[in-house]
Amino acid sequence: MMTLAIHDQRLTKPGTQNAALRDYDSVRRAIAFISANWRAQPTIEAMADAAGVTPDELHHLFRRWASITPKAFMQALTLDHAKNLLRDSASILDAALDSGLSGPGRLHDLFVTHEAMSPGEWKNGGAGLTLRYGFHPSPFGTAIVIATDRGLSGLAFADHGEEKIALADMTRRWPNATYVEDHDGTAPIAARIFDPKLWRPDQPLRVVLIGTDFEVRVWETLLRIPMGRAVSYSDIACNINNPKASRAVGAAVGKNPVSFVVPCHRALGKSGTLTGYHWGITRKQAMLGWEAGQLGLQ
Repeated sequence: MMTLAIHDQRLTKPGTQNAALRDYDSVRRAIAFISANWRAQPTIEAMADAAGVTPDELHHLFRRWASITPKAFMQALTLDHAKNLLRDSASILDAALDSGLSGPGRLHDLFVTHEAMSPGEWKNGGAGLTLRYGFHPSPFGTAIVIATDRGLSGLAFADHGEEKIALADMTRRWPNATYVEDHDGTAPIAARIFDPKLWRPDQPLRVVLIGTDFEVRVWETLLRIPMGRAVSYSDIACNINNPKASRAVGAAVGKNPVSFVVPCHRALGKSGTLTGYHWGITRKQAMLGWEAGQLGLQ
C-alpha cells in the first residue's frame, strides 16, 4: 500500500525561500524567447519584454541566477555552442572509464558517489522501501527531492501549480513504496544539490539508483560527463558496449529519476540538437546555461 501525503501550501507563501522560484519564472520566459529567436540575436530589451521585466532587471537577474549575462546565456544556447559541448565527447567518456574518475571538469561539478538498488527491489516496485520527499525552491523551478536512508533516489522539477503532477510522476516509478513527506529532512539534500559552495569531494552526495541493469549502466555513464561538456546517445551506447542501442539509451536517459545530479541534460542529439527532456526542453536549456555560468562563461 502506498502512503502519500502532500502539503504544498509553503509553495504559495511569499518569502525569501521563493526568490529562486520567482527568478526561475522570469528566466524561463526569457529562455523560451531566446530559444525561439536566437538566430536573430535579439536585444536585451526584447528579451526583457518577453520576461516581463526591465532590461536592467533582466541583466541583474541573470547575473544573480547564474553569474552570466543574458547575452552570454544566448550564446550558450546556440547550435554552435551545443556542438562544442559534444567536442571529443567519446574520448572524454573513454578517459573517465579508464581512470575511474568522472572527468576533467569534475572539480567544478557535483561530487557524487552512487550505488544501485538490487534488481529485486526494482522488480517489486519498491515494496518495503520508505521514500521521504519534500518540495524545495531551486534555480530550475520547484524541486521534488526524494530520498531513502541510503541517499538521494529521486529529483524532479515542476513549474508553479504542477508540483502534485510531478510528484505523482515520480511515485508511479516505484508504486509499492511508502511515501512520507519530510520537508525538513530533505532540505539539507536540496541545499547540497543546488549550492555550488557545498559541492565537496570529501563529503560526496550519495545517490541510490533504482532501475533495470541497463538503465543503471546508462545513468552511471551520465555521471561521467563533466560539467560544460555533453555526449550523444550513440556515444553512451558505445561506452556500455552496445553500439546499436542508441534508441534504448535515449529511453533510459528519459527515465532517469535523479535529474540534474545524474546529468541527463548533458545528453544531446548527434548533431548537437537539444533533444527532448522529461521536465521540459526549456529547463534543459536553463541547466546548460546555468552550468556555463558556473564555469565562468562570460
